[in-house]
Amino acid sequence: MTTKAKLYTWDDMPLENMNPLLDRRVISGERMMIAQVLLKKGSVVPKHSHENEQITFIVSGILRFLLGEEQDEEVIVRSGSVLVIPSNLPHSALALEDTVDVDIFCPPREDWLDGSDDYLRED
Repeated sequence: MTTKAKLYTWDDMPLENMNPLLDRRVISGERMMIAQVLLKKGSVVPKHSHENEQITFIVSGILRFLLGEEQDEEVIVRSGSVLVIPSNLPHSALALEDTVDVDIFCPPREDWLDGSDDYLRED
């Protein structure tokens, strides 16, 4: 079986409006996924966890993450910083500024691909 590389540009990918303060674009390969997440100041990503390892790179803006079951560890992630979130670690986030975030997941987030990610779709 021959595999071929495929080139994408963010601007050509559909912009998915998740809620009034959060939009995203997703590109998925077979074993990993990358997403551009656009958060307006005040956007909240509710506490959740997933089996997927996550690498979050902040292109611009600032996110405040709360980590752990009790949400008792705070990490401020600023433009140019990268946060690695291990599998199954509960986490939430708050956009302290308008933020452009690039998330990489391994394996791909099935809930993001099949639309069952209701925790992000709340108004």
